[in-house]
Amino acid sequence: MQAARLVAPRTFEIQEVALPPLGPNEIRFKVELCGICASNLGPWRGAPWFTYPFDPGAPGHEAIGTVVETGSAVQGVTAAERVAALSQNGFAEYDRADAGSVVTIPAELRSRPFLGEPLACAVNVIKRAGLREGDWVAVVGLGFLGMLLVQLAQAHGTRVIALSSRPESLRLAQQLGAQAALETGDGTRILERVNALTSGQLCPVVIEAAGYQSTLDLAAEITGVRGRLLIAGYHQDGPRSVNLQLWNWRGLDVINAHERDQAVYVQGMRDALELIANGTLRLNRLITHYVAMSDLNQGFQLVEARPGGFVKAVMVGPR
Repeated sequence: MQAARLVAPRTFEIQEVALPPLGPNEIRFKVELCGICASNLGPWRGAPWFTYPFDPGAPGHEAIGTVVETGSAVQGVTAAERVAALSQNGFAEYDRADAGSVVTIPAELRSRPFLGEPLACAVNVIKRAGLREGDWVAVVGLGFLGMLLVQLAQAHGTRVIALSSRPESLRLAQQLGAQAALETGDGTRILERVNALTSGQLCPVVIEAAGYQSTLDLAAEITGVRGRLLIAGYHQDGPRSVNLQLWNWRGLDVINAHERDQAVYVQGMRDALELIANGTLRLNRLITHYVAMSDLNQGFQLVEARPGGFVKAVMVGPR
């Protein structure tokens, strides 16, 4: 098969590689799409803790496609089904996954974009947020995940404050349901605005969705007394400092909202299918760039640069 292989920082090469053997409980699927996650930037940029070359297709983990082969012990998944999977080698012509980690995408959703893993991530963040109707909920960081969280939070009847450094992202967040949109930069001004919106109470729920020290700091500042601070951004570039005095004084519940339980993740994908079907989640304006596998390096450059109009880049599998 053809596979993109990360052979050095900032360097994918397209290689012809052998199909990996299929275990008895695994399925193999032909990759249709694989999202380029912002968390993939770390391996692509390079860091001392990464070893190159990566396995073929890694670190692509947002793949969907059509089943072409099933292991001898697989039940409930058949060839020709279109599936979303929890897998790790999706930047390739074919990927494989444990049969228990896939969900079937119904035929009626064929015309709508669907990326199972990141949608499940957003669904599971919201499940842990403890949202209550009428609450003010802040989403700090408006990448693909942040835009999903804006939609899901407002669908729960909350009032959403969207925060980003990008004016165009703030405009899109408002179109997706956010009641207020604040441009980051001046922390004092933002705190004043949030205080005014919330009648001096700040937000009972704040979701940090960017993965930077600055967004973590801002998210804590606007979380009210006994509030919940959810860390949904992927902090992968080293340790963070936190204002523990602030966290202590306000009695914050700090929730690291990344899910690692496979069963919970798969249920999140199933829930996301329903939310796409009923229109609660809309992806048509969020997947903004499609690249061929041969252009995967350029796709990563888009994710890094985030040019005007960019929200999400997706690799299209070879035909």
